[in-house]
Amino acid sequence: MDDLAGFLRTRRSRVDPAAVGIPVDRRRRVEGLRREEVAHLSGVSVDYYVRLEQGRATQPSEQILDALARVLGLDETERGHLHRLARQRHRRAKAPGGRVRPELVRVLDLVTDAPALIMGHRLDVLAGNRLAGLLFGRPVPGLNTARHIFLEEAERGLYADWEQCTLDVVGHLRLAAGKYPEDPRLASLIGELAMGSERFRRLWARADVRARTHGRKAYRHPLVGLLELHQENFALPDESGMELLVLSASPGSPAEDALRLLAGLCTGSGDARTPVNAAIHTLPFGPEPGA
Repeated sequence: MDDLAGFLRTRRSRVDPAAVGIPVDRRRRVEGLRREEVAHLSGVSVDYYVRLEQGRATQPSEQILDALARVLGLDETERGHLHRLARQRHRRAKAPGGRVRPELVRVLDLVTDAPALIMGHRLDVLAGNRLAGLLFGRPVPGLNTARHIFLEEAERGLYADWEQCTLDVVGHLRLAAGKYPEDPRLASLIGELAMGSERFRRLWARADVRARTHGRKAYRHPLVGLLELHQENFALPDESGMELLVLSASPGSPAEDALRLLAGLCTGSGDARTPVNAAIHTLPFGPEPGA
């Protein structure tokens, strides 16, 4: 799904030669750096770097990877991704399971004033509290946010920052593909998105990686209008690949009033009284391999 050679090629194409001291004239036709320039700046032989980009080199050392990261101007997330890709041939991490402990579900239900979700590495929503279900207008267990954003065109209006959301989704899936290159369900999801969305194909080809841990999230809800929320992502400390996401509103803000209104509007409906976690142990995507 992802490989070191492809990542190196896309990264060097984005480096401004002038920024690393290489003179540029109008005759230059290469976008970014040439292979020999990357090799020279990082202190490795041209032959070895060419073999890296062709997928023929043996596992590069930590020192070489750090030098390449410096030359290519990688940020912390990209640097970690580079090291992970270089180790793929020797370390094959098993994709984590998708079972949510009942104790975590109880924690979600304690969050009453903000939508809260537990999400897996494939962007499957594994559990959510009542406000999360009201925000998405459906029971959230079984929802895959990547499919929701890219393929369910009728739902596009929910995301006020749709284009930014697509960047975040592709960046997250790139990271997941680097961590779990042999996860067949992840590979299937990526193939489905590529088949169904031209924007996904274009963004995937850029090989960008993102690790969003917090930031603004804006929704256009059909009942209460614009919701400008703050998202915090908390990685669960059990190597499950799961994250707890909480979407909070600033105190006294219109979004806080809108969330309170949304909860009140739906209190009397039969659907709203249905526990959104009711399906948590019967998720529609079936049991995990080896579970």
